[in-house]
Amino acid sequence: MMGSLAERLASAEAAYDRLMTGAAVVEVQDQNGERVRYNAASARQLATYCAELRRQIGGRPAVKTIRFHTSKGF
Repeated sequence: MMGSLAERLASAEAAYDRLMTGAAVVEVQDQNGERVRYNAASARQLATYCAELRRQIGGRPAVKTIRFHTSKGF
């Protein structure tokens, strides 16, 4: 069974910590209830998943587009 957003975030952050402190592979249950394995090469994906959970908890919409307006002709 899937946990709350806060529980999933705690689990994902703990997995990220284990990965960053030497574990070869960590496993996290995602929002669909599926188990996902991460290794050092996919640490960025796990960090992104943590950030997405934090965003959902905070209720802020995801940034889809960033526009730049400059006065130098770029």
